[in-house]
Amino acid sequence: MTGAVLDVVDLGRRPYHEILELQREVRLARIAGALTNDILLLVEHDPVYTLGRGTLASSLPIAVDALQARGAEVVEIERGGDVTWHGPGQLVGYPIFHLSQHREDLHWYLRAVEQALIDALAALGLPGERISGKTGVWTRGRKIASIGIHVKQWVTLHGFALNVDPDMSWFEAIVPCGIDGVVMTSVQRELGLNGAAGALATRVRDTVVSSLCDTFSLSPRICQAENLMERLAMAPGSRRPSPHG
Repeated sequence: MTGAVLDVVDLGRRPYHEILELQREVRLARIAGALTNDILLLVEHDPVYTLGRGTLASSLPIAVDALQARGAEVVEIERGGDVTWHGPGQLVGYPIFHLSQHREDLHWYLRAVEQALIDALAALGLPGERISGKTGVWTRGRKIASIGIHVKQWVTLHGFALNVDPDMSWFEAIVPCGIDGVVMTSVQRELGLNGAAGALATRVRDTVVSSLCDTFSLSPRICQAENLMERLAMAPGSRRPSPHG
């Protein structure tokens, strides 16, 4: 879709539940046609473990209340896949794309998101790779990005989490994505960088946005969160208060 626009909304650091509800609201507006462009929500979450539909009991060796006692939320959600962690130091992206305007093929979409992240890693100087039969992106045999999606009426929900420079010990409490023996890593660790976390986060964000746009033939347009909320409030059936009273 050459010439189509991707509205990119950087939400900063937000709680998981807040952004989950926002995703759902944006998707409904996209399905209804109240939002005419694809949307990419970018966020850094407070610590949270999310349990997809494929979560195995063996993936949670520590009880849920123990995970919560460590300061993390635990949330069951509708995306595919097993358990993963989101938190500070990650770039989490929620592409809310209308696949009818791209290709109505969920497998193709997953592979395309993987390829966008692989291309972004290459631009950052890291070799990205797939592992047959598994979803996500690895580098040098270590997992650096997780992907889990859901689709309704060909509009996507959920997305990807790329480890930029998080506290990797959060992953030790689970079996990430249900993969025994998986070693999680980050851009910072693989590049051997120290300090300047903010500069690295900005560089990774911009590189990932550029790569997603190239992969899906979209042109990025920065959209302020306040502007998105106003557009959602004006959508038919919205429960948001009107920005104009």
